[in-house]
Amino acid sequence: MTFQPHGRLAVWYFWYFAFIGAFLPYFALYLQSLGFSAGRIAVLMSLGQFMRLLAPLLWSWLADSGGHRVRIVVVSTAASLASFSVVFLTEDFIGLLVGLSILHFFWSASLPLVEALTLGHLGGKPENYGRIRLWGSVGFILTVMGVGLLLDVAPIKSQLWVSWAILFGTLVSALTLTEVAGHGSHPAGAIGAVLRQRKVIYLMASAMLMTAAHGALYVFYSIHLVNQGYGKTLVGFLWTLGVVAEIFVFLWMPRISIRFSLRAVLLACFALAVFRFAVIGWGVAYIGLLVLAQLLHAASFGAHHAATVAALNQWFAPGQQARAQALYGSIAYGAGGLGGALLAGWMWEGVGPALTYTASAGLALIGLALVWRGVPGDSAAAPVR
Repeated sequence: MTFQPHGRLAVWYFWYFAFIGAFLPYFALYLQSLGFSAGRIAVLMSLGQFMRLLAPLLWSWLADSGGHRVRIVVVSTAASLASFSVVFLTEDFIGLLVGLSILHFFWSASLPLVEALTLGHLGGKPENYGRIRLWGSVGFILTVMGVGLLLDVAPIKSQLWVSWAILFGTLVSALTLTEVAGHGSHPAGAIGAVLRQRKVIYLMASAMLMTAAHGALYVFYSIHLVNQGYGKTLVGFLWTLGVVAEIFVFLWMPRISIRFSLRAVLLACFALAVFRFAVIGWGVAYIGLLVLAQLLHAASFGAHHAATVAALNQWFAPGQQARAQALYGSIAYGAGGLGGALLAGWMWEGVGPALTYTASAGLALIGLALVWRGVPGDSAAAPVR
């Protein structure tokens, strides 16, 4: 992998997911330290998913129409850095709600645009996407472990300063990205006809359910473990273990895609997700089962995401890629993530962690049924255009 432009994209993924590694596992603990209820924590932690419902579609339409993907990534990252500063100014629920809403409105612009940039730079070799994307997993690992170690000896608020510094690194990295040569020469084109295809509808619906199934994991996993007596360093280790497994599956995706169809990969991902969430809910007292469940992140997120991105790259034209990736983000990570987080927040205090994670397993099971019925068996897992 040469440093230009693939290496620059890899560095950007590193910083982008390093921020998520510092923010996602530990910000809920910060909110808990402020005395917020589970419902309010779920609302604040689901703002990212809420903003991903519509905001990425706006940004991607501008990008596909004007060919300014990199410019939008830079501007949105700078705005994200500025708006995140609200966490240093207020501990009030409304203040955090407003500030974090602005943060996620701009933050949601970047990923689908860079996904489209990456696939554009890869040209006829989209199966190599995972080898660039895995550096995001490396960034996540380093920060989730580092912040976990830090919080065992430092105040919970130190997590905010680490997150701000990483956001600044993401901005610097965004300034190095380059547009795909000839991107502006591809007409944007309407995507309605593709979106109405049965396989696209079923793929998007199943992706929404998979992300919704992760809602309890992303919002309450750290709280779940800490309440069971696990230390924050071990919490960080378990988060890290899942992402290490994710890295390996990104590396193996070119080989997996040769041997198995997209449908087979997705069916395996959903089946393993059902098992994973049931284990987290009912086996939290057993560290061996938690380790196994985290290793299954390779399937429930890594292989599922790589296969879905590859399918969209195959099914949509070059001038439609930013909108296709943004639509995937809006439906899966927006609607699915928001619904899953709010469902988890509503169930957590009412029925308890075990049944909440059982509901997550149920969502994954429905997603499996949709893939079984709607995704054709002859689609490649990592297609070459």
